[in-house]
Amino acid sequence: MADQDRRTVSAWRPLVPGVVEVFHAHFTEYAYPMHVHDAWTLLIVDDGAVRYDLDRHEHGTPHDTVSLLPPHVPHNGSPATPDGFRKRVLYLDASRLGDELIGPAVDGPDLRDPVLRRRVGQLHSALALPGDELEAESRLTLIGERLHEHLLPRGEGGPVRRRDPVLARRLRELLDERVVQGIGLEEAAARVAAHPAHLVRAFSGAYGIAPHQYLMSRRVDRARRLLLAGSGPADVAAATGFYDQAHLTRHFKRLVGITPGRYRTSGH
Repeated sequence: MADQDRRTVSAWRPLVPGVVEVFHAHFTEYAYPMHVHDAWTLLIVDDGAVRYDLDRHEHGTPHDTVSLLPPHVPHNGSPATPDGFRKRVLYLDASRLGDELIGPAVDGPDLRDPVLRRRVGQLHSALALPGDELEAESRLTLIGERLHEHLLPRGEGGPVRRRDPVLARRLRELLDERVVQGIGLEEAAARVAAHPAHLVRAFSGAYGIAPHQYLMSRRVDRARRLLLAGSGPADVAAATGFYDQAHLTRHFKRLVGITPGRYRTSGH
């Protein structure tokens, strides 16, 4: 007897500007009819492959490809392998990708770029749990920049990367002021009058660490002091800017090597 068609879907809207929806799905037989979206579709396939038609041309999505489908352009989609496909999709509004990219994306929607593919996967990981919005914003900004470089190249040499230690210091000071409250990348860029992508690159180039990593390091340092003073992990999470205790535990264990609870009792 043939296997039944299996469909597993999860979808949500994160608190990240420009992201309309995150959509994860595993389909074995389902085929999308021709349709359009009013947002950009940024697609990676983790298992299997998808074949689709875009503007009357056939395309495919092997696992090492990032596909970018523009808004308002009809497309369909169906499994290209017997076991179907498992995909992760971001729907992005025009604040992230502008109309000037629609034509180039129609002409070449499938991008073979291992760095871009890895960054999109990292972005999905950051979007999966609340509390890491600054990381997600930063990763999405650099992804948008790389998509522009693919679709609207500025020449063989690519864009010039400039160091900007003054800008980096201004962002560090801003992060230091907002350790607990946090700050979104768009707000930070507006405060220091810089493009978000340039701001992330300037900070990372100056300090060897991304802005979201710096902020989480500062929060974990504060958490360590409070834990050693006797506060419980749940109270520490609330006092140091983490979304909840699980969010604190995830970052604390990554940076310190043990959970906050074990750290709190390690000296007794």
